[in-house]
Amino acid sequence: MDNAGNEPGRWAARNNKTTTHVGYWTLAWLATTAVAAFGPKLVWDFATFPTILGVLVNIVIGFGMVLATRRHLLGLDELEQKIFLDAGALTLGVGLVLGLSYDLLEDIKLISFEPQISHLAMLMGITFLVGMIAGHRKYR
Repeated sequence: MDNAGNEPGRWAARNNKTTTHVGYWTLAWLATTAVAAFGPKLVWDFATFPTILGVLVNIVIGFGMVLATRRHLLGLDELEQKIFLDAGALTLGVGLVLGLSYDLLEDIKLISFEPQISHLAMLMGITFLVGMIAGHRKYR
């Protein structure tokens, strides 16, 4: 009979734990991205083995981050899952449409610089954040 009363507390603790795990995996992925991007230039002078190793470690950590996010998503309640998936769908759509259009601008000579993937990553991050905030406001 006490188990029913503790269930919301256990769910909240589990949710906090999975959120923390996603945060750690994300920080690890960002760190390995920095190592893979700047290590060849600044540390090991474009040596092949450490460069390949850095990229492979980055990919492995990236997949760990994806799996941690999936575990987190599966542990959310239905409303939180809906908000997350709506924000993800918005991010995918905006990223695809604006990303391809952005690349096209250089191909048709409307911009003189080469589009960078980092611009797309920032756009997608901001779009996801806005989608999550809008979803929480909509359903509060």
